[in-house]
Amino acid sequence: MLVAALLTPRPPTLMVLNEPETSLHPDLLPALARLIIRASAQCQVWVVSHARRLISALQEDPDCNCIVLEKNLGQTGIVGQRMLDEPAWYWPD
Repeated sequence: MLVAALLTPRPPTLMVLNEPETSLHPDLLPALARLIIRASAQCQVWVVSHARRLISALQEDPDCNCIVLEKNLGQTGIVGQRMLDEPAWYWPD
């Protein structure tokens, strides 16, 4: 299914892959990363993953923008982001 989605001739404008490494052998993760990088030339691809091997392979692409999250005292934050760096959120009434 991943191969079909990543190699589709009519890609969506945004593709979100939530832990695509699930049920895959670790040796397949570099190949999966290559497919994701190839798909990212045609559409925006977001990947959520805990697999270090997949993340490392994706980061080899110079266009990869990696956002690392960490939990500290029960609060999830972005690594390297300070309090004043946070975007201003305006909720509509």
